[in-house]
Amino acid sequence: MTDTTQRREELLETAIALFAERGYVGTSIRDIAKAINRSVSNVYHYFENKEELWLAILEYSVKGLPEKLRQIAHGEGEPLERFQRLVRAHLEASTLHQRESKIFFIDEERLSPRGKEINRRIQKEILDIYVEQLRLLMSHKLVKTRNPKILAFNVLGTINWYLRWFDPSGGLAEDEIHQEIIEFILHGMCGRADSNNSGLPGEAS
Repeated sequence: MTDTTQRREELLETAIALFAERGYVGTSIRDIAKAINRSVSNVYHYFENKEELWLAILEYSVKGLPEKLRQIAHGEGEPLERFQRLVRAHLEASTLHQRESKIFFIDEERLSPRGKEINRRIQKEILDIYVEQLRLLMSHKLVKTRNPKILAFNVLGTINWYLRWFDPSGGLAEDEIHQEIIEFILHGMCGRADSNNSGLPGEAS
């Protein structure tokens, strides 16, 4: 790793920590520079402004998520099994980049039109993946809903709320929490909490 790359990553990590702690609006370029004993001009050498730094964090942490989820959604296995893997992968990615993800959901309205467009495009890609999979589950009579898009928003709301309360230093293992969330989602979608049963709602296992 070159010195330039190392300094840039140090800036990104510092910005992530401060944005997550203080919010996008509550953090200035001066704050970031002070936290790593650099000059403000040094930060501007790597990033034109605060939003460019924010967009670099987006590129660094979240931008590849839709493609990862898409590969799982179009992979092997029964529809409900794939949906479970989809949610689990989303939860795992959210845990890995918890601080960054919180920044995007909380502070989007403070961005420029360009920043909003990039962020919303990524969120729409993710929403469309879930809507597509829920329609597939509906076609197999695995889910009953009048509007798969509303159901997708509810599923994503559950996943996104997890970002706000999850504490890595808590007593529960990540896998255990993820399984509880998956079963909660399945129970709401299919009327049961058995994530190992990929049959019809109400079908005996």
